[in-house]
Amino acid sequence: MKGTMLRKTLYALTAASAVALAAPATAEPLKVGFVYVSPIGEAGWTWQQDIGRREMQAALGDKVKTQYVEDVPEGADAERVIRDLAQQGNQLIFTTSFGYMNPTIKVAKQFPDVKFVHSTGYKTASNVATTNARFYEARYVAGMLAGKVTQTKVVGYVGAYPIPEVLQGINAFTRGLRSVQPDAQVRVIMVNSWFDPGKERDAALALLDQGADIVTHHTDSTATVQAAEERGKHAIAYHSDMSKFGPKAQLGAVTHHWGPYFTQEVQSVLDGTWKSNQVWGGFKEGMVALEGFGPDVSDEVKAFLKQQQDAIAAGTLNPFAAPIKDNEGKVRLAEGALDDKGLNAMDYYVEGVVGKLGKS
Repeated sequence: MKGTMLRKTLYALTAASAVALAAPATAEPLKVGFVYVSPIGEAGWTWQQDIGRREMQAALGDKVKTQYVEDVPEGADAERVIRDLAQQGNQLIFTTSFGYMNPTIKVAKQFPDVKFVHSTGYKTASNVATTNARFYEARYVAGMLAGKVTQTKVVGYVGAYPIPEVLQGINAFTRGLRSVQPDAQVRVIMVNSWFDPGKERDAALALLDQGADIVTHHTDSTATVQAAEERGKHAIAYHSDMSKFGPKAQLGAVTHHWGPYFTQEVQSVLDGTWKSNQVWGGFKEGMVALEGFGPDVSDEVKAFLKQQQDAIAAGTLNPFAAPIKDNEGKVRLAEGALDDKGLNAMDYYVEGVVGKLGKS
């Protein structure tokens, strides 16, 4: 009797084991980390990055698990946060600010099995890719928009740092502006910060006091748009649609779109096909747009801007086609168009920008 019971028990255990072995193992979700340079807030650079993260999460569902750390200063803090995300088991980490470049490269050497994607930088490794958007394409068309609306022919530009990415935007905007208003000028104030609403507001107000009737910005907060709203002037928002903060002021917004790219990169890790590369997408790839048009932009102007956008996407219009002169009269390009190397080495203001680099 005991032997029969024992045989039955062994059979039951063996059958249960067979069922367990036959059942497909539930794959663990891919852990994906994000490092953000400013608070997520309700608009701006980090807001757009987080929209991209959420779009990717929605597209891939339970195959991924994401986490983020916001408001991380560039430098030693960034290195610590990136390393911590790698130690927590994140297999792909997006580091989303230019100043994270060297910390990303350093941590990547310590975690060769982790993949990293760095936004707006240029250094790569076998496990580090870079990505950027051709913001300057939309900036050029936004400059045209400003040229169609300005009455004073003075536009103010609140910049973050005098690095190539920011200079591309200022210069493309100026060239677009002057393509429709040849004698218009752009005045720039650098605030030496990606996110400092107080400094951004002060800079915007100073530019309005200098005669600008339109202001724009390459900074992360909504302060510039809000300053224009308060003064009854116009603004062109950056990173995201900020019409909520300047419903009368906003003429349009240069916006960034990261969801499809993030989804593509994460899917390639899931598929085992991820490779280090350098992606730089513009209108054609859907990574930038000019949208959020305000009530003071006519349908005629919108149609004109759409034509310019389509021409850039098709490659028949280049914001940096020769001739290019800097604002001191030096010819920077006599023929052709600036290539990517030239764009990434940009260290000058073009004709039409008032002032010298490093000075307001």
